[in-house]
Amino acid sequence: MALLKWPRPGRKGSVSSEDAEGRMPLMEHLRELRNRLVVALLGVLGGIILGFVFFDPVWDFVSGPYCSLQQSQQLRGECTFLVLGVFESFFVNLKVAALFGVVVTSPIWLYQVWAFVTPGLYRNEKRYSLTFMGLAIPLFLGGAALAYFVMDTGLAIMLGFAPENSITTITLDEYLGYVLVLLIVFGVSFELPLLMVFLNLIGVLPRATVAKHRRMIIFLMFVFGAIATPGGDPFTMIALALPMVILFALAEGVMYLREKRAADSGEFSGLSDDEASPLPADDSPLPDVDSLDPDTKGTDPVK
Repeated sequence: MALLKWPRPGRKGSVSSEDAEGRMPLMEHLRELRNRLVVALLGVLGGIILGFVFFDPVWDFVSGPYCSLQQSQQLRGECTFLVLGVFESFFVNLKVAALFGVVVTSPIWLYQVWAFVTPGLYRNEKRYSLTFMGLAIPLFLGGAALAYFVMDTGLAIMLGFAPENSITTITLDEYLGYVLVLLIVFGVSFELPLLMVFLNLIGVLPRATVAKHRRMIIFLMFVFGAIATPGGDPFTMIALALPMVILFALAEGVMYLREKRAADSGEFSGLSDDEASPLPADDSPLPDVDSLDPDTKGTDPVK
């Protein structure tokens, strides 16, 4: 893959076929990145505004995992959070709206990320674009949904260590930080196997490399689950690591089937238009041009 494909000389003002395939100077790539970031940020901003408008139902949904615990009702017999600062209430509204905006507008900013990468792909790689976008969005939302459903169990485990003669409650800011980190970590982690398949398709990550380091990758997934999940409870760590291992196995299977099909279809069928074929196995030196017959000069000596 060539992310920076430089245009060939042509008539001024004309767009060559190379330019249409994503070949552009570095400054054009920077402008494209700026435009994609602006669109993504505008999409998230629109989601944040909707989060402010519908704050009450969004807050009821976000606070549901904590309010379902008995520990949340120890102070007043109903779900209670602590507010410890003057401006904390405003920032709670802002964080809830931001959380809503990031999750709900994930199709927009995920598309902008993919649309920035797609022009740098070769023609035989672009045909996977719709498939990848169709998988990236459900994977992110599925990871966020899984985080939401395991959140109450993780909180119950961590809050259950409090002594019996203590009152257990948490602040609004602390709870929202926990929710935000958990949703983003789960959502992004579910994208990693898809990234593996993408790197395999463009020839950067062979399946043999993944198979060679399979045990280490699985071990690092559990380490990542222990570090990335806030609170560090074993249930949340396993809830993150196990789906990642399953998705990793599926990704490796897809890589195996793709490489097997490419090998069965022909030796050079998987090469892109700009990729050179391998040299022949015969490493004998080329003949000296001066020793050739005069009638053969000017022709290809290899022939």
